[in-house]
Amino acid sequence: MSEAINLHRSAINMLMATSRTFFIPISHLPSGLQEAVTSAYLCMRAIDEIEDHPQLQLDSKHNLLHSISSLLKKPFNNKELMALFHPYHSLLPEVTLRFGDWINLCPPTIVENISNATSTMAKGMADWALKEWRIKNEEDLNEYTFYVAGLVGVMLSDIWKWYDAVETDKELSIAFGRGLQSINILRNRSEDLERGVDFFPDGWELEDMFMYARRNLALADVYLEDIKPGPILNFCKIPIALAHGTLDALTEGKEKMSRAAVTQIVSKVINRK
Repeated sequence: MSEAINLHRSAINMLMATSRTFFIPISHLPSGLQEAVTSAYLCMRAIDEIEDHPQLQLDSKHNLLHSISSLLKKPFNNKELMALFHPYHSLLPEVTLRFGDWINLCPPTIVENISNATSTMAKGMADWALKEWRIKNEEDLNEYTFYVAGLVGVMLSDIWKWYDAVETDKELSIAFGRGLQSINILRNRSEDLERGVDFFPDGWELEDMFMYARRNLALADVYLEDIKPGPILNFCKIPIALAHGTLDALTEGKEKMSRAAVTQIVSKVINRK
């Protein structure tokens, strides 16, 4: 029992270190649901770190992600995964190297869903790494944002159904993920361009991406309507409210929301329970 408690505590610490957006809503989830969502987030964060790694070559990223995708289609074998990571051990961050812990944290009755979603995401990331993230049009942008974020929405919907029989619309769950990702693209625009990556389709200006974000966040608002009041609804409301707030700040020419604005938004959502 103490081993499970230690793993949970360690996972929450890792979550706090890797995600300001999701740490807050996850920390308010009840036992069982909290472990499932934490596991899902950290598994996907682990492969995201490979995709974004500044020192890994494109072919290494592709091969690693593709191999992870294949491994996750079978019953999980941590030894095989560690062997895969071995040549890159000194480069990969702790959240990636501890992938096996995040799988072990997950309740057994939902782990297959999380493994499948992470496998699909890893394959999509592998393919886009090979394309060097060259996004030519909105269709490309939709495909890329589906793999890196829309799938998160789909997987969360699987978790809601597993935990509390909550039924949500798949397309709206994808828009939920896309809306959050489009805000990340806008927020990280300067850093991405500095490392030679441009997630804007050819010819798009800031206003085009603002419109894309607004469109998807409007669908994310509709996604919430299928969820009854309770911890799952509060979980979903927080990142969407923060995304709307960040979009407003970016539209006004600010780099991000102030810490006070973030605290105010989160308090407002939590106190409406």
